[in-house]
Amino acid sequence: MAIFLDTGDINEIKKYFDMKVIQGVTTNPTILLKCGVTGGMEGIKRRTIEIANLIFPLPLSVEVTSNDPEEMIKQGKEFSSWGSNINVKITIHGPNGELYNLRVVNELETKYNVRVNVTAMMSAQQCLLAAMAGATYVSLFCGRVNNMGHDAKKELALTRRLLESHGLNAKIIAASTREIINVVDWLDAGAHIVTVVPNFLEGMIVHPYSKETVKMFLEDGFKINT
Repeated sequence: MAIFLDTGDINEIKKYFDMKVIQGVTTNPTILLKCGVTGGMEGIKRRTIEIANLIFPLPLSVEVTSNDPEEMIKQGKEFSSWGSNINVKITIHGPNGELYNLRVVNELETKYNVRVNVTAMMSAQQCLLAAMAGATYVSLFCGRVNNMGHDAKKELALTRRLLESHGLNAKIIAASTREIINVVDWLDAGAHIVTVVPNFLEGMIVHPYSKETVKMFLEDGFKINT
């Protein structure tokens, strides 16, 4: 079981990497934009290489910026060449339901030896097909599943059973975390990995009763030494 930090912020990544509580990092164009990445593909390349070098050999997911099949393959090959620990995010299908994405996934994995994280999935059936296409990671957007009125924990458990019963090696990433409690709940439900934003990770560490207890210990320790 693992936690991947969902950010493109170098300082946040270094902080939690040094604690050894993360086992990877995930990004996407939206995340990189929020973290101040500009300059087009060169800007993405600079930040990607910086993160990949910082966390090596832990994995880093970087998402393609196009849904044209040939461009996805081109970007996938290029992104993976930036570091041996880089895998490439490809969405399950196009913005209008285009179906060629899984062909791209299979080609990247089998022909070009590029590790792929299939993303933006909302169901076990999507995850099953992505795994069958050869994906290394299948990302189920559990927070959005819950937002649609379904139980993400049941979908995770079903996905895990399907992958194991069919001998598929893809790792399940539970993404789109909405609450701190999602992390342990989704790992317990069957996710191999949960993506966590930095402030949620801080919330997992810091507890108000722990703060109260630490203060008491320090105050009593001071009294003993005076």
